[in-house]
Amino acid sequence: MSKKEEKDTKSKKTAKVSGLKGGQRVKDMSATAIIVEEPAFAPPEEELRTGKPILPAKPPKPKKVRGKNYQNAKKMVDQTKTYSIEEAIKLAKKSSYSKFGGSIEAHFNVVQKGLTGEAKLPYFQGKQKKVAIVNEEILSKIKEGKIDFDILLASPTDMAKLIPFAKILGPKGLMPNPKNGTIVEDPKKAIEKFSEPKYQFKTEPDFPLIHVVLGKFDQKDEELIANFKALIKAIDLKNIKKAFVKSTMCPSIKVAL
Repeated sequence: MSKKEEKDTKSKKTAKVSGLKGGQRVKDMSATAIIVEEPAFAPPEEELRTGKPILPAKPPKPKKVRGKNYQNAKKMVDQTKTYSIEEAIKLAKKSSYSKFGGSIEAHFNVVQKGLTGEAKLPYFQGKQKKVAIVNEEILSKIKEGKIDFDILLASPTDMAKLIPFAKILGPKGLMPNPKNGTIVEDPKKAIEKFSEPKYQFKTEPDFPLIHVVLGKFDQKDEELIANFKALIKAIDLKNIKKAFVKSTMCPSIKVAL
């Protein structure tokens, strides 16, 4: 090889690169470079079949463990036994570990969802509703926006006077109507009936379950028992599959029907 050919070969093997100092050169490694091909990603067979990506499994949630107080209370209740309502009320109070007393509750599994009704509980400590009868004074208050009653009673002849106030009373559910019995021939006689505290019961929206507060923890057993029996009568025994009683903080106690 001549000197000229040798010089040309060296110039092909090296090249100037911008940014380098004068005289510095970089060797051309293209002749000896090794190309490594990455293997193509192959999705799992299940993913190919369904067309849906397979996500990593979520770790199982840790099992919820009840506290020591609940465990001690649970030992007092025989889960295999069905108690009389008298026994259940006493046991609900005895097994409660709440520091503030709370309430005594009743829970029912019923035959169907959407079951609703009204129960008159003899010892229900609910808010007493204020009942008003349509007269000129009440009409003046409604006109001024002063509504200080929960139920409005009217006779059939009074309804014409209430038509101008339908947009005020209607959205609040205060417009008298035959369906809820607030249009009566003698409103004065009906006041006592509507003033009594009553309990409106209904199932959960999606499940045939009814939850009711029977009364306060410090009420007499006899009063809570009377409320329970009145509730059973209102719901109707044929509509009830199972019944349970409990305090605010204690295990459920199955009650014999």
